[in-house]
Amino acid sequence: MTQPIHWNAEALWQAIAPQLPGFSVEVLPSIGSSNTELMRRAREGQTDPVLLIAEQQTAGRGRLGRNWISGVGDSLMFSLGMPLAPRDWSGLSLAVGVSVAESLQPQLPAAGSAVPKIGIKWPNDLWLEGDRKLAGILIETASFVGSHQHDVHAPRYVVIGVGINVRPRPGDGMRTPPACLQELDPALDAPTALACILPALVNEVQGFAHGGFAPLMERFARRDLLAGREVVLSDGSSGLAQGVGADGGFLVRTAAGLQAVTSSEISVRPAGSPLQA
Repeated sequence: MTQPIHWNAEALWQAIAPQLPGFSVEVLPSIGSSNTELMRRAREGQTDPVLLIAEQQTAGRGRLGRNWISGVGDSLMFSLGMPLAPRDWSGLSLAVGVSVAESLQPQLPAAGSAVPKIGIKWPNDLWLEGDRKLAGILIETASFVGSHQHDVHAPRYVVIGVGINVRPRPGDGMRTPPACLQELDPALDAPTALACILPALVNEVQGFAHGGFAPLMERFARRDLLAGREVVLSDGSSGLAQGVGADGGFLVRTAAGLQAVTSSEISVRPAGSPLQA
């Protein structure tokens, strides 16, 4: 029998409520997709800030509609919903990636260390060194009911979904080999990881609303797993990864010169890897 998971929701609420008036925490034993649920609520006018923790997802979604399904306790799966009005939405997934990576691993491992670095793979994945996927990020937004949907500066309700492998999982059928948090610390579990991640994540997202992605470029560069590597894009082009721009766009030097990829619909892979992972 699976042991109950103790999330300490009261402590999570106490840590975040002063920053987000009206904030609440919900824990659901099972749900199709926590992101889908918060987007549904937002479209019905429920736009208070909320953390929705899913102990199990039966229809979890990643970027480009890919599935994220996990058993109880095997992964940390949550969605954070909140109103947000950044000057520019570009680069938000990278800002979330920086925050989560730094919370889970505040110090980069020393060169030659047996501990793998948590890096960021543009635009929304966390990988461990060795090109193994640790986590995925899915960001969706909804206009407020009755708002001016064509006003790019109007506040929107943002849902930030994060899925992190906690325990080892089989890689059968996966395009990218999986990694897990317990490779970094065997004692880590989902509630401990969430308590580390959440306060800094809320701070980072609120800071992003004021300053955008540009102030995070140096922090991102320290964990950029693609910079300086030959990469292949899902549109058929290839080149040398050159980091990201101030808007979070992926920079790649191709035969045609330096190109900026800003669409998250384009997949980027290290050369020699399967394209869609």
